Amino acid sequence: MRPADLAREHGLSTQAVRNYERDGFIPPAARTHSGYRIFTELHAAALRAYLALIAAYGHRAGGAIMNALHANELDKALTIIDRGHARLLRDRDTLDRVRKAVDHLTSQSENDWDRTGPGIRSIGELAHRLGVTPATVRTWERVGILAPARDPLTGHRIFRATDTRDADLAHLLRRGGYPLDHIATVVQQVRTARGTDELTAALTEWQHKLTTQGLAMLTAATHLDHYLSTPAG
Repeated sequence: MRPADLAREHGLSTQAVRNYERDGFIPPAARTHSGYRIFTELHAAALRAYLALIAAYGHRAGGAIMNALHANELDKALTIIDRGHARLLRDRDTLDRVRKAVDHLTSQSENDWDRTGPGIRSIGELAHRLGVTPATVRTWERVGILAPARDPLTGHRIFRATDTRDADLAHLLRRGGYPLDHIATVVQQVRTARGTDELTAALTEWQHKLTTQGLAMLTAATHLDHYLSTPAG
C-alpha cells in the first residue's frame, strides 16, 4: 500500500500518515530502492487502532499506547488503558453524585436553605469547604456563577446558605468537565426561576458523552486486538 491508500480510508492527508509513522504511532514502513514507503495490512490495522484509541482515550493517551506497544512495553500500554477506564468510572460516579445533589439542592426553597443551610461563610471558609482556592471562588463570582452580598462595614464578601448551594452545584458540574459559562447559565436558572430544564439537559448531555466514550473504548479494544494479532510482513 501507498500512504495515499491508508489515508483515503480515514479522510486523512498522506502527510498525516507520514507523521504518524515518524511519531511511532504506526510501525516503520519498508522502503523501495527508490525510497518510497511500502505499507502493509499491519500498518492499516495500526492506523485503525490508533484512530480508535484517540476517540476513546484522547490524542495523548492514544499516542502513548501505540508508542508503548512499538517499544515492546505491553504492560505500559495496558496500564494507560486501565487508567482511562478508571477515569471513566470516576466520571460516572461523579455524574451520579451530581444527579443526587441536584435533586437535593433543587428540592428546597430559598427559605429552607436559610433555615437548614450552613449559614454565613467567608470566602476562605467556602473555598476550604469545597477544596478550592479563594481565587477560584472569585473567578466563579466574576463569571456570574456566584453573587455574594457584601458586609456593609468591611466590604468583605458574605456567602449565605443559598450561595453555598450554588457553589456546591458549580463545583460538581465543574468536576464533570463543564465550562464556566455553561455552569453560570445552569446556576442562574436554579437561583432565579428554580427551573431545572437547562440542568437536566446538561446532565443528559454529560451522560451521552460518557456512553459515547464507553462505546468508543469497546471499538478501540476491537481494533487494538486485531492489530496485535495481525502478522508482520
